[in-house]
Amino acid sequence: MCEGQLLVFTCLTVAVAFVGYTSARLAPDFINPCNTTESACLIQATQNAIPDFSKGLPDLGVPSLDPFVIDELPIQLPGVKVTFLDGKVTGLRKCQVLNVEAYLEKNVFILEIKCNITIKGKYTAVGRLLLFPINGEGDSKIKIVNSVIKLNIKTKYFKDSEGRDHFGIKNYRYTFDYGDRVHYTINNLFKGNPELSETVLQFLNENWRVVTEEFGQPVVDYAMNVTIETAKKFFNAVPYDELLYVPIPKY
Repeated sequence: MCEGQLLVFTCLTVAVAFVGYTSARLAPDFINPCNTTESACLIQATQNAIPDFSKGLPDLGVPSLDPFVIDELPIQLPGVKVTFLDGKVTGLRKCQVLNVEAYLEKNVFILEIKCNITIKGKYTAVGRLLLFPINGEGDSKIKIVNSVIKLNIKTKYFKDSEGRDHFGIKNYRYTFDYGDRVHYTINNLFKGNPELSETVLQFLNENWRVVTEEFGQPVVDYAMNVTIETAKKFFNAVPYDELLYVPIPKY
């Protein structure tokens, strides 16, 4: 091969490599974009993505959602202060997708899922919970069976530094149904009095819905915020055209 041909060949090789690099797919293999916004496709695509997405995507800066850690979460309620420490939340990777709706022109995205969620960790509690004075610390486990979460997300679109369009989250609201059952396993609610601790624990489990509605909201708020912030990191990393094969609305 003569010198001129070699130069042309080298330039072509570099050009092909550059194009391949700049157009490399960022979305992981488990993302299967829909060609439509019909719910059936969106539900299936979301269901397929959840197990792997929830493990986290370190290369994209997306942390794990199953498990995710609650380092410290103080909850101040009327009459009692509860603090969760070194908590771990699991179960999101097995959630069942009930509904997905995307209204691109209206900037609205709706997601409804059913999950079994387990929260384990340490706790401290001081004050009064319902009828009982509380002064305890120890291990805790909360298991939520068949909870239903419905997210209504106000979306937006934006361009990155390379001019590629991205899907974004402007704000959100949600409803949370605690489902069929919430079961508590909490030790040492009363320091040095295991009999009374067991009596109160039995009361908590027999009246789980009242108890959960009393103090569960801050925990759910925390979990929803972690989930949304994780989704934002994913959308910031992966362009719109790798998530949905539907023309992006003008913005």
